[in-house]
Amino acid sequence: MPIGRVTQVVDCRESTGMGKGGSLAQRGTISECRHPDVIVVGMSPGRRHVTKPVCDITSALRREGVEFSVSTLVLNAGSGVPADAPKIAGSVLGAYFGLSGKEVSQIEQHKVAILHHGNVRSHVVEKVRFILSQADVRAVVVSQAPIDYEDLAKVGVKTAYVRPPPENIRTKGEVAAIVSGVTRGQTPPRDKLAEVVQAVLKVMKNPI
Repeated sequence: MPIGRVTQVVDCRESTGMGKGGSLAQRGTISECRHPDVIVVGMSPGRRHVTKPVCDITSALRREGVEFSVSTLVLNAGSGVPADAPKIAGSVLGAYFGLSGKEVSQIEQHKVAILHHGNVRSHVVEKVRFILSQADVRAVVVSQAPIDYEDLAKVGVKTAYVRPPPENIRTKGEVAAIVSGVTRGQTPPRDKLAEVVQAVLKVMKNPI
């Protein structure tokens, strides 16, 4: 029997990791917890898509005493932009961002999804829109590029603060919070990690 401690599960790897990606699992894997509450969805690892902040975020949730389980999902097709997005410069070698039915199901098992999608504003916005068009979940968006709720609402994403006109809504899920300024490939500063933790706690305490 543990005395003076609370047992938590923060499971961040399923298989052999990629060194530069912070030892995160290879693409197409998920680390699952017994009681899924929060899932951190990361880009596919690669030369430009460094997934390191994802494990820092899961560790921060544990250190701050968040008393729920955290899973990590590394997307199989997490590069580029969705095929239904407007033509956007800078797509990765013509790759299209996508989700499998299995990944959608895995995301929807959780109460909150933390979506981490890098540093190109238009890419982040379209990836969040595509994920939430498939998965009915409340999301905390974490990015390096500054984005706001209006950016998301313009492409049809429901948010907690700005709503698209009813006829323009394109998502099942909703963005409940945004944390910008989290640099990919680097350990986020303590204040940014605290901001993510606080956002997750707020969403968990105020379910729809």
